[in-house]
Amino acid sequence: MPQDPKQGFSTIAVHAGQTGESSTLSRGVPVYRTASYLFRDSQHASSLFSLKESGNIYTRLMNPTTDVLEKRMAALEEGVGALAFASGTNAIFSTIINMLESGDEVLSAGNLYGGTFTMFNNILPQFGLKARFFDYDDPESAEKLINARTRVIHIETVGNPMLGIPDFEKIAAVANKFHVPLVVDSTFTTPYLFKPLLHGADIVVHSLTKWIGGHGAALGGVVVDGGTFDWTDPKFRLFNEPDSSYNGLRFAHDLGELQQAAFIVRLRLAPLRNLGGCISPDNSWLFIQGLETLALRMERHCSNALCVAEFLKKHPRTEWLRYPGLSSDSSYLMAKKFFRNAMGGGVVVFGLKGGPAEAERFISRLQLFSHVANVGDAKSLAIHPASTTHSQLSSEEQSSSGLPPDLVRLSIGIEDVDDILRDLEQALAGAD
Repeated sequence: MPQDPKQGFSTIAVHAGQTGESSTLSRGVPVYRTASYLFRDSQHASSLFSLKESGNIYTRLMNPTTDVLEKRMAALEEGVGALAFASGTNAIFSTIINMLESGDEVLSAGNLYGGTFTMFNNILPQFGLKARFFDYDDPESAEKLINARTRVIHIETVGNPMLGIPDFEKIAAVANKFHVPLVVDSTFTTPYLFKPLLHGADIVVHSLTKWIGGHGAALGGVVVDGGTFDWTDPKFRLFNEPDSSYNGLRFAHDLGELQQAAFIVRLRLAPLRNLGGCISPDNSWLFIQGLETLALRMERHCSNALCVAEFLKKHPRTEWLRYPGLSSDSSYLMAKKFFRNAMGGGVVVFGLKGGPAEAERFISRLQLFSHVANVGDAKSLAIHPASTTHSQLSSEEQSSSGLPPDLVRLSIGIEDVDDILRDLEQALAGAD
């Protein structure tokens, strides 16, 4: 469902994917709290299960509320289809296993969210999959690690938590050269700031839990298929050899009018259907509400974050600071090149004089900020990643991924910026 070039982002975020509810004429998107759906007759049931006809079977596979969310996300990212999951982590895992099998390898930038790093580094090897890590700021380092078993390149739009931004087009060129898909986790930017599919990515993943939902009220993830990758390459065996669970269907060849969306079709019919990582319709509804105000909130998140970054940069208690929206930041040129109006996103990270111990004391003194393991909330949030979100990494792994032990991560909310700055000032004033 490509974006209508005549409509703007906010219009699409409010309207896309909803065609109306015929029985009640409801203007709002209904929440369909049902596990299963009626079949008209035996032939109808058979046609649905054999893919001869589209329609609802079971909410583990599809749901009318979730369908609106998926169509809206596909439209906003300008992809050919989308599929929602129970969490962003499940969306990433399902994406990987949808195209890799035992013996294959993932090539990923090393500046990852701790949970994704653990998935790649520790969980995937349990299934015979291997991950190699390259420097996000050096596309040549990626090319040097590619081998005959590499099946995907994975990056984040803004590394979590150090906020490094890669050169997407150069990494996409590496992926194209070796004919492997480029998967981009775009959680920190959302489609409002950046659309990876327009810069060489093939697949986009989001944690809906963050800015898209916007209120910390639900967990969810989504995968968007750009429809650009040619899956007929024989090295992608799962798409080219007959699937015995679907009567010999070859996903790269036998989908007819759905062929361009082969990746998302297989993602629904194999990992989602058989492993069950489905999103609840109630959570889908919450994310639809979040999308309606995404553009407004992202503007406020980013403007507030820039004010916070400028404040902290000048503060005598600040040891170091990173925010891509500052012209002095090492990723500013990438933000200027790729992101809407050079916006740097809603997260600021910095180190305090006094090291990790002072970072933890600073967080304990905050009053307006909430100390939680999340980002992208309307409320401002703070955490010390080295001892929490990335604590499963060894000190060596933290260091190699560029995570300083004193880093404080601030997810800047949409409160009045003067109140945010006042809370930061009082917490810093109490520094030893």
